[in-house]
Amino acid sequence: MKLPSILTFSGLALTCQSVFAAEAVSTPATGFLQIMLALLFVIALMLALAWVMKRVSPLQGQQQLGMKVIGGLHLGQREKIMVVEIGDQWLVLGVTPTQISRLESLPRQEHLLQNGTPSNGTAFQSWLQSRIAKRAEQQDTRSSK
Repeated sequence: MKLPSILTFSGLALTCQSVFAAEAVSTPATGFLQIMLALLFVIALMLALAWVMKRVSPLQGQQQLGMKVIGGLHLGQREKIMVVEIGDQWLVLGVTPTQISRLESLPRQEHLLQNGTPSNGTAFQSWLQSRIAKRAEQQDTRSSK
C-alpha cells in the first residue's frame, strides 16, 4: 500500500520538475542580472553593517571606560594639549601626529567645570601657563646646580 503512493509521489515530483525546467529558460542577460543583483545586495548589506558598527561601537567603549575629553589647546598646526577625564583623574596629554605623551596627572578640578564643560578657555590657559612657568623654574634651578 505504501509502495504505490511513493511511486505516485515521485512521478508527480518528476512531472513538476520537468514543467518548471521548461519554464525557467535562462538567457545570458538574466543570469548576468541575477549575479549583479546578488552582488549589489551583498555590498549594501556590508555597508549597512559597517554603519551600524560605527554607530554602536564608540558608545559601548565610552560607557565602559568612563573617558571624557574636557578641553584642549592648539599649540601649532598639528600639535595640541588635551585634558581627558578618566574616573576622578584628569590627564594632560601632548598630542602630535606621531605620538601622544602624558604631561601631567591631576585630581578632578571641579572649580574649572561649569555644567560638565569648561567654563571658558582662559581658566585652563592660565593654569597651563602657570604649570609651564613652574617647570621652567625647576629646569633653571637644576641647570644652575
